[in-house]
Amino acid sequence: MNLTTHNRRLAGTAIAVVALLGLTACTPATATVESSQDGALGTLKVGALATPAGDILNFVQDNLASDAGLEVVFTEFTDYNTPNTALSDGSVDANLFQNENFLANYNEQAGGDLVSLGAIYLPTAAFYSERVSSLDELQDGAKIAIPNDPTNEGRALKILADAGLIGITAEPTTLADVTDNPRNFSFIEVENATLPQAVPDVDTAFVTIAFALPAGLTADQAILVEGEDSNYFNVLAVRPELADDARVLKLKELLQSDQAQQFMIDTWGGLVVPAAK
Repeated sequence: MNLTTHNRRLAGTAIAVVALLGLTACTPATATVESSQDGALGTLKVGALATPAGDILNFVQDNLASDAGLEVVFTEFTDYNTPNTALSDGSVDANLFQNENFLANYNEQAGGDLVSLGAIYLPTAAFYSERVSSLDELQDGAKIAIPNDPTNEGRALKILADAGLIGITAEPTTLADVTDNPRNFSFIEVENATLPQAVPDVDTAFVTIAFALPAGLTADQAILVEGEDSNYFNVLAVRPELADDARVLKLKELLQSDQAQQFMIDTWGGLVVPAAK
């Protein structure tokens, strides 16, 4: 074989390699993940509040994710305002902190298009008090602190209405939707994250479990607890382009697994209710 023939063969090999690399570069990332020989799905960054969602995500990562070929990276948020913004701008791949109503309100107000992949758990909410030990002890004109966001404010008002304390419209979101207040309760609208700190200053305050547990509020201080028939189950939310992502679908499967649901029951004794599969 002469030098010219050898050089031609080398050139042909180089062209073939470049062509192969070009095809690989054009292959979608999801296809690459799904075809990996070791079955590894990759990493998924999930935003949530520390409790209970963060605890649940950490349980999944520590006990279930590795065998499923997934790495779940929990990114902690401390309020209800930033997780959806972070999801929209790509800072996280998914979040787990909100119910369907909250998600719909965010999309409407922010012009977003985030989607729910389904319910995961109910973080029960309750009215807590340091001044009275039961609902019957509430006096006329009592000061009641409630959240100032439309979803959770409406949620609090519905619980009070179900207890027969006030009258409301069909779908309340603000105090303007209170149609009857026979006992002249004084409602104080407070940022959700700071409601635990309001408990000593009012007769009772509505606090979701995500903020009640870190603040040390106990079931003994709850004078009115949300029922398990609530429609405020928290959902796994993603951007539309990730709705069919193999990592996201696997995380949903793990969150709804028997092991994860038993963890919720064992850890919070009914205060966190797993969603039906």
